Amino acid sequence: MDATAEERALEWSLTGMRDVIERLAVHQPADAEAAFEAVGEAVWWATIIDARLIRQYMDVYDAILAAHPQAQHPVIEGTLTGLRFVRNQLSEDWPQAAFIEPPARGGDEAAMTSAWRWAHLPEPGLAAMPTHVQPWEMTRYQAYQDWLAGNTVGRVFQRAADFLNLAGGRATAGAPAGFR
Repeated sequence: MDATAEERALEWSLTGMRDVIERLAVHQPADAEAAFEAVGEAVWWATIIDARLIRQYMDVYDAILAAHPQAQHPVIEGTLTGLRFVRNQLSEDWPQAAFIEPPARGGDEAAMTSAWRWAHLPEPGLAAMPTHVQPWEMTRYQAYQDWLAGNTVGRVFQRAADFLNLAGGRATAGAPAGFR
């Protein structure tokens, strides 16, 4: 695929991610499974864009991260790492709806998926994973616990989208060669 086609594909992906995340603010799930279906789609979009930026635009990714105040680096990196944990667990034996829980308060806003909270989860069973992968996955789990668990779905995705939109926008804007 040529560079222009790659950039257009990334632009399309960013638009898809923004649309899915925006829908979380108006989505009124019938139950936990419906809420997680919407959240799972947002996880997929955010993590697929994150992976593409890391693989193809690492210099832009690093430059955008470096442009943020140092205190925000763990928040950004932890949020994205926590979302990677969720993505990796989607194919495992976790009940998907266990990742989120409805808000404690009622009302119209609470009915929206964006108001649901990421649940605190027990440590995953890693025994079936290769030994060299276990510490890596435990790091992702810890990021989930530190940066997602207890936060609203909407807040977590807004943090991820803010960074991914900046990095993706720079990557698709034809950044100068020295910046890519």
